[in-house]
Amino acid sequence: MDEESDLVQCHEQSCWASLPDVCLRRVFWWLGDRDRSRAALVCRKWNQTMYSADLWRCRTITFSGRPSRSHASEFESALWYVKKFGRYLEHLEIKFLNPYNAVLTKKFQVTMRGLLSCLGKSNNRLKSLSIQHLELDRLVWRSSIRTSFIKSLSFFLKKVSKHLDYLNLKGARLAVEQGCHVLSSLSHLRSESFASELNLEDYFSHHLAVYSSPQFNQTMSMFRSLVVLTLNYNCISDELLETLGENNASSLWTINIKCHIHDPHGQVIWGMSWAKLAKHAANLKVNFFFERVMKHERLTRILLQEIPVRSVSLRSCYFSDPDWSMRPTLTDLLPTYRHTLQKLTFEFNNNHESLDEELLHLILSCEKLFYFKIWAFLDVKFVERILQSQEEGKCMLRTLKVRIYTNRYETNEEDRMLRDIYRKYRDLIDTEFNYFVIAYPMM
Repeated sequence: MDEESDLVQCHEQSCWASLPDVCLRRVFWWLGDRDRSRAALVCRKWNQTMYSADLWRCRTITFSGRPSRSHASEFESALWYVKKFGRYLEHLEIKFLNPYNAVLTKKFQVTMRGLLSCLGKSNNRLKSLSIQHLELDRLVWRSSIRTSFIKSLSFFLKKVSKHLDYLNLKGARLAVEQGCHVLSSLSHLRSESFASELNLEDYFSHHLAVYSSPQFNQTMSMFRSLVVLTLNYNCISDELLETLGENNASSLWTINIKCHIHDPHGQVIWGMSWAKLAKHAANLKVNFFFERVMKHERLTRILLQEIPVRSVSLRSCYFSDPDWSMRPTLTDLLPTYRHTLQKLTFEFNNNHESLDEELLHLILSCEKLFYFKIWAFLDVKFVERILQSQEEGKCMLRTLKVRIYTNRYETNEEDRMLRDIYRKYRDLIDTEFNYFVIAYPMM
């Protein structure tokens, strides 16, 4: 009996021993850090395989913003990882979740100083860096802590600027001078940066009129190979559009623009500036994301007909204004882009007006529209009419997501009708659609 078990064990070991390195790395790729550490102790081959660059190219490091014993070692483990495997990193994402107090922000700052310093010395292949939602303008970030963190980050960006291709600092919320200082670090030892993707959504604090800052426009002039640029509308100016056209015309494909109710968005942008940029950057497409900026007169100032708009997202959340009407935006403004619009996302409280006809007409008029999502007060038959139009070849949607608001606690009747609609168009839905439709009580 012992001989048989020994033979089986020997056979199993020989199977693993003869496993090709590429397969072994694939198995290890699915393991967490603890299991990888244990596997590295099995034999010399496994230990050597564990140091393969493939296993450590991408990393997400998460720091909890709440004091907890279970998270006490996450700062230490982050430093351990960078010291041991940081030289292999190509894609790094760092998350600091809702810091609770200044003690934790200080600990995060000290850890990041050590982490970035070590990484700056050992790594020469980092292509992308993402540090999101830091919200550095909050009170938990004392001035000295914030200044020290910005200093460490700027110094690190100088180190890796030669090969960094993607930088995501969404939600950093910096002052204009601080934000420009960090971005300028990407042009260390040269007058320009060749990063291709830059995410500056909510990078500056709310209420700042960044578009009027000469320092920001000068900072943006150092980028020469942008493919994707994401920023807030309070950064947009005629000068910025001219700079982008002069320095990034051959590469620029996408501009994502967020317009928030708390950001200044009353600046005047000339349609000629957008037309000039679109002419030089022939492949340019612009995506707009509006947060609680819903009134037609405001949207008209922003959505100029010269802009090559690919998608529009309008979200009012749960706010409702009886003096506000969505109808002119649907019937007069958005049809301007019927030849370019590909995605539409709506989320608004239209309890005071019915918009089914206007929405359906807009969908049918947009010849390239393939994605439609709406959370609003609608009639259930609205969904059936879209599916019927799709079946007749009048529209070419690939994604349909609808949440039908109702003023009742129960949605039994709407649910029954939606089931009937699904059964009627089941073949169409199952073969052509990413389909999600529900009724939702809005009380």
